[in-house]
Amino acid sequence: MLRRTPLVQILVLAAVSACSSLPRQGPMKADIVADTTYPPDIAMIEMTGAVVAVLESSLPPTLQGAFGDYRPPREQRIGVGDGVQITLWEAAAGGLFSSPVVDRSSPGTRSAVIPEQIVARDGAITVPFGGRVEVAGRTPPEVEGVIVQRLADKAIDPQALVTVVHNISNTVSLIRDGGAAARVPLSVRGDRLLEVLAGSGGGGQLGNNDTSVQITRDGRTMSVALSAVMADPRQNIYLRPDDVVTLLRNPQTFTSSGAVVHNGLIPFDVPALSLGQAVAKAGGLIDERADPTAVYVVRFEDPAIARRFSQADGVPVLANGVPSIYHVNLRDPSSLFLAQRFPMRNRDILYVANANYSDLQKVLNMVNLLLSPALTAASVKTLAK
Repeated sequence: MLRRTPLVQILVLAAVSACSSLPRQGPMKADIVADTTYPPDIAMIEMTGAVVAVLESSLPPTLQGAFGDYRPPREQRIGVGDGVQITLWEAAAGGLFSSPVVDRSSPGTRSAVIPEQIVARDGAITVPFGGRVEVAGRTPPEVEGVIVQRLADKAIDPQALVTVVHNISNTVSLIRDGGAAARVPLSVRGDRLLEVLAGSGGGGQLGNNDTSVQITRDGRTMSVALSAVMADPRQNIYLRPDDVVTLLRNPQTFTSSGAVVHNGLIPFDVPALSLGQAVAKAGGLIDERADPTAVYVVRFEDPAIARRFSQADGVPVLANGVPSIYHVNLRDPSSLFLAQRFPMRNRDILYVANANYSDLQKVLNMVNLLLSPALTAASVKTLAK
């Protein structure tokens, strides 16, 4: 045995010297917290009750916040491109728009229907014997009054009924993922977002957590998860004419890495996900490898939120936001409650570092692999004797 001792020592020393080059899935805790690793390029934020409270109160942008609480007008007004139909009545037969009485038992026809007209670019339509009547920007009752006034000295006590047959100016454009599109008319009372989706055949996507709804209005675009609109009635805003509503498949996901059971891209599958739930979705920490004191959430934080943390002072704002790493020590029982409150965001990275002793385990495994052939040969020789 004494002659084997130098060999064992050499193997152990060689394995220990290789520790720095052992394969790893990511940085160790010491690498992350080292001052020289990330100068002021990343905000290192300790997950405390105050930090989580800030994140909880910093709600993501909402449709109501972006577009306000728009209320539809009480009356629908005619616009360019609308299809308008006019029906005229007279008080007696034999007038301008009525047929003559052919016998004593027949009162004659006292009405006439003017075929549908499209409101021209000048905002007007043509009324027989009444000329061009401007209708754009007016309500149907207002147009009826103008027509009656124009025909007052030509017809027998005329009456008019104006009907918007094809409502083009009071519509929204609905575009679904995959290219299907439709023009949806808005009712006089006004329609909210979910009402338009349900009434246009888009109701099948209302319960889908992977769908986002995007609204474009007056050159401004805002996108939120459709599940968030269903969960918060304030997000179910009234739509306005010429709004463009787009349904997009945009699954909410996070990436798990390090000493967890499942490494890879994991979907939320719920409208809101906490850090505790994210750890569970990743299969939990690996007992023999994970360092529970070194659990991190990596994200590009919203600059408005990052400014509220002193750790982000001086950290540059990149195109995606402020590079931030949140740290939690899951060995502390109170951190389990923080993990249940900490909100995960789309495209976050959950990283759990390896424990320091995992490198020692790798060394012992390497030594065992190197010594196994020699020990096996010795055992065979002993048995042979």
